[in-house]
Amino acid sequence: MIVPEKSFVELLPRRVGGLPCHRLMATNNLEPVTPEPKKLIKTALILVAIMIIGGTLILKAYEKSVKEASKDTRPSFLTQIAKEKDLSYVRQDGEIRDLLSLEGKVVVVQSLASEQPDPLATAAMQKLSEYFKGNDDVALVTLMLDPGEPTELKEELQALAAGIGAELPQWTVASNDQPTLHKFIKNEFKANMLPYKKDGEWRYDPSLVLIDKNRHVRRAVIPQKRGGSPYVATFDFDQAAAWDEEGIKTGTTLSNIGQLEELLIQTIEILVVEEIDL
Repeated sequence: MIVPEKSFVELLPRRVGGLPCHRLMATNNLEPVTPEPKKLIKTALILVAIMIIGGTLILKAYEKSVKEASKDTRPSFLTQIAKEKDLSYVRQDGEIRDLLSLEGKVVVVQSLASEQPDPLATAAMQKLSEYFKGNDDVALVTLMLDPGEPTELKEELQALAAGIGAELPQWTVASNDQPTLHKFIKNEFKANMLPYKKDGEWRYDPSLVLIDKNRHVRRAVIPQKRGGSPYVATFDFDQAAAWDEEGIKTGTTLSNIGQLEELLIQTIEILVVEEIDL
């Protein structure tokens, strides 16, 4: 008698509840693990210790970074003048140039209305002209805010240059049409206002603008003696004069105006030795 062969399906282990019987039996033999309190406490203590040590190291690193930042005197970055947003101008010799033709130099820019003298900022520019005389790495530019007719512009610029003692090639006196010039000053120099005239008086940001060799607008950084974040200073001589009138002391033998002049020179000297980006 021939016994029929069992099919492949019949040879498989019988399943109970969807699992092979031998697997089900193995599962039934498992016993629940009872955690040991001593081990749990030990693990918890280790985790707490790691957290405390890690937190202490992070706090120390933060304190170190704050301390180092409080002593950092590198001029701060405000913005960078894009090449496509360059300012073209006519200068006192009638030549048409642009601001970024001075790229590679440290440039100090003054805004000034020809009909409204600014003795404080102009005096600072004159001091820079004398201090950096013969230094080809430093250039001065005075932008005239109130140009008249284009046919008279060269004569206006020459008169303003003579009045403030500006001579090429070190010190350029230049201008463009008012809307273009004023928009550039506000947007690219980040001035605190758009220049405008009201009641016969020009109102504008009188701060001197410092541009490094790589077209960055920079400001001075003053470390705080008592620690904390350093003070970022604009070169606003009107503000310095107001502090002098209020009797605010600088902590040195200099007035606020004198201290700001020294700070401006020091900042320029720092920027002069910085490398040019290739």
